[in-house]
Amino acid sequence: MGAYTSAPGGGAGSGPGTGNGTGTGIGLASYDRRTGRMTAAGVIEGVADPSYLALHPRGHTLYAVNEQQDGTVTAVRLADRRILGTRTTGGALPCHVSVHPSGRWLLTANYLSGSVAVHPIDATGSLAEPSDVVPHLVPPPGPGQESAHAHQIVTSPDGRFVLAVDLGNDTVYTYRLDPTAGRLTRIAHVSLAPGAGPRHLAFHPRGRFAYVANELDNTVVVCAYDPSTGDLSPGPARHTGSGSGTGGTRNYPAQILVGKSGRFAYLANRGHNSIARYAVEASGARLRLLNTVPVDGDFPRHIAFSPDERLLFAANQRSGSVTVFRADPGSGRLALSGAPYTAPGAACALVRF
Repeated sequence: MGAYTSAPGGGAGSGPGTGNGTGTGIGLASYDRRTGRMTAAGVIEGVADPSYLALHPRGHTLYAVNEQQDGTVTAVRLADRRILGTRTTGGALPCHVSVHPSGRWLLTANYLSGSVAVHPIDATGSLAEPSDVVPHLVPPPGPGQESAHAHQIVTSPDGRFVLAVDLGNDTVYTYRLDPTAGRLTRIAHVSLAPGAGPRHLAFHPRGRFAYVANELDNTVVVCAYDPSTGDLSPGPARHTGSGSGTGGTRNYPAQILVGKSGRFAYLANRGHNSIARYAVEASGARLRLLNTVPVDGDFPRHIAFSPDERLLFAANQRSGSVTVFRADPGSGRLALSGAPYTAPGAACALVRF
């Protein structure tokens, strides 16, 4: 589990009803594949503010952004939990990390400085210094923003392009990654509604549509995606099922998740404190809101499936907990399973068998 370790009470998880609050690193837990019940399994210590996590395609190395003013990213060898090293991201407050499908490049998004970075990965999983850092200078910041705020960077399903979502200037960028030099070339960008605040996107498994969660205007947008050019074409904004939020508070959509079958999509609603369930229709071109389910926690920042997609985990930042749902493969319905697992400062749940 990723967490904000420097926040008051932040740290790795300790189990249902408890919490160590030590702020020492990445929390580890095992889980029952049937019930989802989580059991503490230690901490990878010495990793500061590991707010987002990513796994190497071959499963041997874990990567964590260290979301601090002087942004860094840390590599951890999972076989013995040894830290392989920490490298600068070339920016401030990195908040997202992913690994290119080739396993040769690590991609990070620097929120505060509004830039994205590429790091070479060697055969051991270790990182080199950035091979490229690209600022988001055009277009100008959106309404109420002072600068760009890169919030996510991912590779398209076919591996041809890299897409970066920027909340500060309401834009999604498409880049081509040079597979030899590790440098990014911008080939397209699309602007969403002014003030939308795009945060994260998720692709439909067929690779022809992407779903963008807009943090600031509380919407989801379906974008047609052209895999030959990397272009996105936004459609109309969709409801998040949140109303005005629990107790009249605002809602801030966070992670959006699409199942491997492509039949259902899920959205974490921070403020409303729920998970919205959508039917994916018209071969991916349309989302239809089905319902929302209370998350039994506060401010669900990140949601993730188990590998078989029969369980869904929600990392609740403000309540410092992870809640687990059983996911019905036929209907996509979610049902809470057991008591929340205490994980102070919870920001990200990375789930594997």
